Amino acid sequence: MKHYIKLMRVHHYIKNLLVFAALACSGQFFCTDKLLAGVAGFVAFSLISSVVYIINDIKDKEKDACHPTKCNRPIASGKVSVKGALVMAVVLFVLAAVCNMFAFRVLSTVLLGLYFLLNLGYSLGLKNVPIVDITILVAGFLIRVVYGAVVTDIVISNWLYLTVIAFAFYFALGKRRNELKQLGDGDTRQVLKAYPLGFLDKSMYMCLTLANVFYALWTMDKNTVSMYNEYLIFTVPVVLLITMKYSMDVEGESDGDPVEVLVHDKVLMGLCGLYLVSMFLILYLS
Repeated sequence: MKHYIKLMRVHHYIKNLLVFAALACSGQFFCTDKLLAGVAGFVAFSLISSVVYIINDIKDKEKDACHPTKCNRPIASGKVSVKGALVMAVVLFVLAAVCNMFAFRVLSTVLLGLYFLLNLGYSLGLKNVPIVDITILVAGFLIRVVYGAVVTDIVISNWLYLTVIAFAFYFALGKRRNELKQLGDGDTRQVLKAYPLGFLDKSMYMCLTLANVFYALWTMDKNTVSMYNEYLIFTVPVVLLITMKYSMDVEGESDGDPVEVLVHDKVLMGLCGLYLVSMFLILYLS
């Protein structure tokens, strides 16, 4: 059973917390109906993301077997058969559809389907097309936020959308950068041959700069201030510290995967915790 849990990549569900971004930033997190809809959406998105991971692992079985770390994945290592993985993917897909019904809106279903189709295309070959591969990864982050806003019936600022997009590009470019440094332009990821290291460096830090600027503009936006208060601007230094610590990790020996970077750095986790506490105090207790 533990191999099937590993196949689902449950630890990557942390990305799906973005489903709660719109609700948390609205100041309505403790509204029961919206929170339950958000939870149902989170579970649905987590299950459908596991389906995507399983399909990707099946498709990349041979290449993963030659990778220094991915060779330990359940399918690549032979601990889970392709047939067993396919059965599990079908079951999870059905469960995701059921959970989505609890928070059903036509647009939420469209977004969930769009996420699945984009990532299916990614697994089937689009990940080998430079820029397109990164754009699909970014779209996954953005769809999570929009999906969460739809299922909880929350309207969020355009500045936040831009912040998510810029941060997502930064994460995706950083992942490719470190893959290129660690693996070179080997056969484990064909698209790396198209990316010069200098391009990845410059682009990722351009996106990081934009992300911090967009976030700061959101905290100062007159609509944001009128809806909440002027204290949100004091979270900007915390976000800067988080991004600096993350960048320090990416510049080190990390493989660049956002989840792996976070869970292996206690200081970074502490800074993220400080940010969440600060936001809670400002949005709900001030």
